Amino acid sequence: MATTQTLTPAMERARRASQRRNLFYLALLAVGLVAPFLAYPVFLMKVLCFALFACAFNLLLGYAGLLSFGHAAFLATGGYVTGFLLSSYPALTPEMGILTGTAAAVALGAVFGVLAIRRQGIYFAMVTLALAQLMFFVFIQAPFTGGEDGLHGVPRGELFGLFDLDSNLAMYYFVFAVFLIGFAIIQRAVHSPYGQVLKAIRENEPRAVSLGYNVDAYKLLAFVLSAGLAGLAGSTKTVVFQLASLTDAHWHMSGEVILMTLLGGVGTLFGPLVGAGLVVSLQHMLAQSPLGNWVSPILGLIFVICVLSFRSGIVGEALKIVRKNFK
Repeated sequence: MATTQTLTPAMERARRASQRRNLFYLALLAVGLVAPFLAYPVFLMKVLCFALFACAFNLLLGYAGLLSFGHAAFLATGGYVTGFLLSSYPALTPEMGILTGTAAAVALGAVFGVLAIRRQGIYFAMVTLALAQLMFFVFIQAPFTGGEDGLHGVPRGELFGLFDLDSNLAMYYFVFAVFLIGFAIIQRAVHSPYGQVLKAIRENEPRAVSLGYNVDAYKLLAFVLSAGLAGLAGSTKTVVFQLASLTDAHWHMSGEVILMTLLGGVGTLFGPLVGAGLVVSLQHMLAQSPLGNWVSPILGLIFVICVLSFRSGIVGEALKIVRKNFK
């Protein structure tokens, strides 16, 4: 005989929240599909690449509580490896170049992680910054990077040997698909039992240790996963702009991704996406205005205002309002 399960108020709220979240995902997917017909595809691709980079950084900071000042190293590693391979081996397809660049970022992340997770707080941040600066000077001196000139003219090639990525529209949908894959990996990790342990470590690491969790292993995995996704963003960005340069390896880039994440909302899935879109849009608009030389000070002022007014970031504050009105 079939029985009807009675939903508790908490279960009903969770069900409604899940429905709203799924509808929101579908709406964003629809917006992403029509976006290149409403805005310049290359600009949108830049936003998506930096959004993936910021989402990768947020996985480490927002859910594991680890502040890295050296994430630019992984962005640049993915970009340089992909750019070098596609430039040197014309027969190599872009997806293979991107996968190889991502794998190189994962390997570098494993090395950095083993060295960095032995420290906490500001010491962890300083170790990651020092290692990233080491990689910056490697990229300057290494012959395959082009030094200060960078790698230019990286061919986009044909996706799977079938789709010509020289078309900006085709390239946009490829980048959009890469972003969705990266975002799905982060979303799954955050909502899995592994993600719940990460949050427990962030909130109270000694308690997590006392419960028997191998804290270092969890943090190392988060670091490597974050590095790999950052490398994926860098590899994709190199294919889009057909360029890999020292800008991606500079410590300023590590600062920018922190700014994007904090503006959007640390510890929220969509915060980095909003923060990246805001920062890239402001940079684009200000660069074309008489205030072009004041881009950094203006971004800094906006950051200060947002931190003072919206402690949880734009998305974090919006979620507080939604939870308050839709209990």
